Amino acid sequence: MTQEKQVLFERDELARAINRMGHEVIEQSNDAAGLAGLVLIGIRSRGVHLARRIARNVEEITGIVTPVGVLDVTPYRDDRGQEPGSATVGAFEVPVAVDDKTVVLVDDVIFRGRTIRAAMDAVAEFGQPKRILVAVLVDRGSRELPIRADIVGKNVDAGEGNRVNVMLEESDGIDQITIARWQGRGAL
Repeated sequence: MTQEKQVLFERDELARAINRMGHEVIEQSNDAAGLAGLVLIGIRSRGVHLARRIARNVEEITGIVTPVGVLDVTPYRDDRGQEPGSATVGAFEVPVAVDDKTVVLVDDVIFRGRTIRAAMDAVAEFGQPKRILVAVLVDRGSRELPIRADIVGKNVDAGEGNRVNVMLEESDGIDQITIARWQGRGAL
C-alpha cells in the first residue's frame, strides 16, 4: 500500500525556517533586561531538538548562551486518560528556572492547541514567568483552544484528513517536513 505524501521542506528550507525563528525569538525577547532573561523549553520530543537548534542560532547571532529545558507534557494533557493520583513530578526532564523569565515554548507542530495548553500548565506549576511565547516549526491551524503561536516557521493548511510529519536529523536521520493522508487508529 503506497501512501501519498507531499514534501513541504527539505533540509535547506528547514534550516532557513529555524534560522528565521531564531531571529524572531531575539526580536520578541529582547526587552530592558536584554536576552539574559530568555529561556527556551522544548516540548518532547522534536520540540527539544528544535529548541536546541534555536538556542545555537541565538548564540551564533548574539554570543549569549540561552538555557534550554526539556518538558514532557503527558501528565498535563486533558485529552488523554491518566491513572488517578499520577504525579506530575518529573515533567521537566531538564529543569530550568522560569521565574521572571521570558519563556519560549518550542514544539514542532501546533494543531488543536492542547499540547501548548498543557505546557503552559506545567510551566505555571514550576514558577511564574514574566512572559510566555510559543514558537512552532509548523502551524497547521484548526484550533480547539484559543491558543496561537507567536513565532512560526511555516503556516500550512493541512486539512482534517491529513497529518503533518516533521522529521529531524537528531531523531529521524533526515530533516524534512511532509503532509500525508491521516490513517486514524480505526483505519486499517
